[in-house]
Amino acid sequence: YIYEKVAPKMVPCQLELGGKDPVYIADDIADIKSAAAGIADGAFYNNGQSCCAVERVYVHEKIYDAYVKEFVEEVKSWKNGLPTEDGVYISVVSRKPQVDFIDQQVKEAVAKGAKILSGGKKTEGKGYGFEPTVLVNVDHTMSIMKDESFGPVIGIMKVKNDEEALKLMQDTEYGLTAAVYSKTFDRAQKILSQINSGTGYWNCCDRVSAPVPWSGRNHSGFGSTLSHMGIRAFTKPKAYHLRG
Repeated sequence: YIYEKVAPKMVPCQLELGGKDPVYIADDIADIKSAAAGIADGAFYNNGQSCCAVERVYVHEKIYDAYVKEFVEEVKSWKNGLPTEDGVYISVVSRKPQVDFIDQQVKEAVAKGAKILSGGKKTEGKGYGFEPTVLVNVDHTMSIMKDESFGPVIGIMKVKNDEEALKLMQDTEYGLTAAVYSKTFDRAQKILSQINSGTGYWNCCDRVSAPVPWSGRNHSGFGSTLSHMGIRAFTKPKAYHLRG
């Protein structure tokens, strides 16, 4: 909408839009528990209301069961409630339409065969709350794995190898961030270099750094913020040709 409005006036525009940010956990990861805890935080921090929040997880089949166990245990350890309460980690989302959308995503996934391991429904009481929800037996016919959720829900999918993970990570209209957890950078970089995203993470996720440009591809927007490239967005070049 913004781009449509400014384009006829030739106004420069930068857009940082949505994402469906994927994470792949390879079978050589050194510490499954630590990886699960970090990725859970990346998915549910700020109740999932972050453009770079983890939105879908792919796990190598050799470590899938162990990873899911650790992930669910981490999520279930959090306190759910209002932001004014002490010790609360998961709270409300910002708008009623968003919590309704999340609810529909979960219901659609379950109707197509997904299994809920944690949460799965709206919370009672004040605010637009939704339980921190973990789904397995998911696939790419489900909205939960294709459309931006922007809330406290995540689907975890088993994959056979790096090639399948790469194919699924690329199956999106977005291109904001992507992450790979692996013992070796070379293995992670081989995957990340083929993913059309503005940011790649190795053994981390859901973070920004001021010296590094922040950008998106495809429906995640265009242009850069942060770093010297972000500053240049507010400048206009001008050349002088001189003859004395």
